[in-house]
Amino acid sequence: MYLIKPFSIQHSFLKKAICTVGLMCFSVATFALPSDRNQPISLVADKATYNERTGVTTYSGNVIIEQGTMKLQAASIVAQLNKNKQISTITATGSPAKFQQQVDTAKGIARGEAQKIIYNAETGILNLVGNAYLYQNGASIRSNTLRYSMNKGDIEASGSSNETGSPKGRVQIIIPPNSTKSFPGVRD
Repeated sequence: MYLIKPFSIQHSFLKKAICTVGLMCFSVATFALPSDRNQPISLVADKATYNERTGVTTYSGNVIIEQGTMKLQAASIVAQLNKNKQISTITATGSPAKFQQQVDTAKGIARGEAQKIIYNAETGILNLVGNAYLYQNGASIRSNTLRYSMNKGDIEASGSSNETGSPKGRVQIIIPPNSTKSFPGVRD
């Protein structure tokens, strides 16, 4: 393990679905550009279901959620509500599930993907499982699983067990060179 710093149609269903999407995007958008929070939320899917008893909302079929610079694409998204009807967890699955978001105006858009993306709204931990990949400003990290703390900015990467020791099963980190740094010459 390596440590690195650096979501029958009735009126009530629609209301709950919109509320669920809103809560989901709000919880993720709190770490985005301030202008993202003021943007409309767009959700498209082939099918949406809500179960009042279990508190589970499911979106399936080419699901795309957008708000400002935040975009989440997946084959399906399942949002689990807690007893207070607030988002507890969001699980996005796909081949792969993808997200992108600009967190800071000074940095480029952060992009990530994995077979499954699980967001725990209560802890602020984002888990990317299955061929996980994160990229921003030329730097990237790839591993079997990535855990990212939206509260602290910590990343934990774990490779899959691989008896042959090939790079495919290990953690791969790419850090671009610092183009602004100048090095002294012989006569400097």
